[in-house]
Amino acid sequence: MRLLLLALCWVGLAHADGTFAVKVLTPETALKAAQAALAKCRAGGFQVTVAVVDRMGVVQVLLRDRFAGPHTTDMASAKAYTAVSFRTDTTELADASQPGRPQSGIRNRPGVAAVGGGMKIEAGGSLLGAIGVSGAPGGREDDACAAAGIAAIREDIEL
Repeated sequence: MRLLLLALCWVGLAHADGTFAVKVLTPETALKAAQAALAKCRAGGFQVTVAVVDRMGVVQVLLRDRFAGPHTTDMASAKAYTAVSFRTDTTELADASQPGRPQSGIRNRPGVAAVGGGMKIEAGGSLLGAIGVSGAPGGREDDACAAAGIAAIREDIEL
């Protein structure tokens, strides 16, 4: 009898692992991050596009400033997708994937943008999504705008 009870408990535990819950950004939170990033870049005199993706890499928000180049929409989305896919900020990934390094092959993957401007959005140890910025004069400036977007939602996403 005792063995049967133990077996039933084991089956119940195994079944509980069949699914799991995840946290995702609300559209309102993603929009708030994108607007803050855009405002930071505007304040610096840069016309950019900002993309926010969910934890699966799907675009939730895309904001293109009036004079941002047409290429910036694809690039901002690619930066955010890359950051969430590799769970690494793209400035760090750009360094790690230089020719001759072990991760250099990822630069050949479709949709990967191993350049500065993409940052993962995390809270409480959970990956929630990522933000990508394209159009500032360099990766460092794109990163600063992305960081401003994340800072704007930090209180909203702390778990």
